Amino acid sequence: MTSHIRTPPTAQPSAPPAAEATGRTLNWGVVSTGRIVSKVLGDLQALADAKVCAVSSRNTAKAREFANEHGIDRAYGSYQELFADEQVEVVYIATPHGQHYEIAMAALAAGKHVVCEKSLTINASEARTLVEFAAERSLFLMEALWARFTPAFARALAILASGELGEVTWVQADLGFHAAYDPASRLFDPKAGGGALLDLGVYPLTWAIGALGFPESVHAVAQLNQDGVDTQTAMNLSYAGGKHAQLLLTLNGGAPQQARVTGTGGWLATNAPLYNASKLFIHPTDGPPRVEEFEAVGENYGYEFREATRCIQQGLTQSPTMPWEHSVKTMELFDTIRESAGVVYPNDLVTR
Repeated sequence: MTSHIRTPPTAQPSAPPAAEATGRTLNWGVVSTGRIVSKVLGDLQALADAKVCAVSSRNTAKAREFANEHGIDRAYGSYQELFADEQVEVVYIATPHGQHYEIAMAALAAGKHVVCEKSLTINASEARTLVEFAAERSLFLMEALWARFTPAFARALAILASGELGEVTWVQADLGFHAAYDPASRLFDPKAGGGALLDLGVYPLTWAIGALGFPESVHAVAQLNQDGVDTQTAMNLSYAGGKHAQLLLTLNGGAPQQARVTGTGGWLATNAPLYNASKLFIHPTDGPPRVEEFEAVGENYGYEFREATRCIQQGLTQSPTMPWEHSVKTMELFDTIRESAGVVYPNDLVTR
């Protein structure tokens, strides 16, 4: 018989106390009014010690409409105007990948702390430069890879570290959906860093890296469209002792969107989607199987913003959970995968 364990938000690892501050209130600015911002913003605004006071878009009227809709005081028609706002201390950047480097550099140059959506940049050269720039100015910089902060992922890592499932030997994860070709969409725009790899890849990789670390080698095969963007990429990550991870990303059709981690003493799996799992299925060889369930707090983005807020309040420049080294190594891994698969972005010609 499989037992079920339900974990309430108050008992979950690193649960963001929306009604309880951990320090002084920080003033946030948001760059972009896109779909992801509308989804994320409520969780950021729910933090008692975070105030979203400004937003920018390429269109002032659109920024003002968004600000009115979400109760934000000031609206700007460019990120430069937002960065000139002296009250803004931290910026959340949610533009397409290809714009991350330019905008994050401008924010740091203006003295702002930065939380930037994944992937942090287009390539490793950009990531290294960004990190060095933040270090020189003693400013906080974090890649907003929210999946690393969710309760289910934290609990999975704790189970693996406990040794209950033995030594991890194999990870399998996939993520995908059908995206109809649209040359105007960021998903298919090389300048925006389009394709399955940068848009979806960090999520399966989060499970592989969390369970096995960074690989010794990687081999990738990709299906490219007429614009040179990968619409499907399969990766095999190899580790010492024959351990490996098999990952699949696709824009060509639906996928189970689950992660599975196998050890010498059992295995665990997530439900879908793997980047925001609400259930873990644990099957130890020497014990009964069980299901652990996790209740969401809002959309579950609050965990990453709680971490960023706490770190800035404490004077840290990087998050222990999402350190700079992790983001740089991930971009180095992406560079290797793209070289193997034949994917090239315009930014590569400038910064590599």
